[in-house]
Amino acid sequence: MPAEVHFINRGLLLVRIDDYLRRELSRAGYAGVELQKTPLGTRVIIFAARPGMVIGRRGATVRQLTEDLESEFGLEAPQIEVSEIEIPEHNGAVMAERLAQRLERGDHFRRASYGVLRRIMHTGVTGAEITIKGKLTSRRSRYQKFRSGFVAKTGEPVRENVSHGIATAVMKQGVIGIQVRIMKPDAISPDKPLIQHREPETPAAPAEVEVVEEEGPLEEASSIEEYAEVSEESIEVDGTPHETLTEEEDAVPPAEEAPEEKPKRKRRTKKAEEAPEEKPKRKRRTKKAEET
Repeated sequence: MPAEVHFINRGLLLVRIDDYLRRELSRAGYAGVELQKTPLGTRVIIFAARPGMVIGRRGATVRQLTEDLESEFGLEAPQIEVSEIEIPEHNGAVMAERLAQRLERGDHFRRASYGVLRRIMHTGVTGAEITIKGKLTSRRSRYQKFRSGFVAKTGEPVRENVSHGIATAVMKQGVIGIQVRIMKPDAISPDKPLIQHREPETPAAPAEVEVVEEEGPLEEASSIEEYAEVSEESIEVDGTPHETLTEEEDAVPPAEEAPEEKPKRKRRTKKAEEAPEEKPKRKRRTKKAEET
């Protein structure tokens, strides 16, 4: 079998299984299925908002699904695992199915659509869009859109950040198609790039070096008498004997006393020597003194 035919058949099988599980698990909040080939068989992972309804009472629903997948679709030893969706409001398939259930119960399409849209936006998503098409208010078919926030329509953001879901509601006037698109809250828009600010790098602190002191065996200190005996004997330095100094020679000579400083005499200058001695001033005799 060519490789192209193998992948086409595998894709068709996945679509058939998805349609079957959507019909059987519509009330359990079915969100998708994933097939994985293992040595022990085929691993079937079912994503649902209510895992308890997928398992059923005492596992009755899981056993029935396992038999149908093996007999109708030819899967080898299918092993079903159920994965719970943490936030159903971020999955387009779950919210489309919930809107279809509200329309089948008789709610007006505008009231039901706005209610689901507000519930989605309260979870902090970037945007959401709901499209309803069919015989809404007249015999002629038309479509109505309900949008809030920003939702990408083309390019890479659609494949990575937009959750898409489709559901149908069977009404008396006909079948109504529902399409829900939800853009995740952590989505980055191409027209609003994210600018990351780098913090200045700080130099790394030098590693602390631990100094480990090795403790060797303790030796007993020699007595003072041994040092006294060695000082009396001659000491050899570079093979030549040197006599030790006696106590008088070893003593440090006292510091010499500094001589007393004589008082400085004033130096007489020539001007002082040449200056004549001042004579005492005589009193001037006046005429009055002579007359008396």
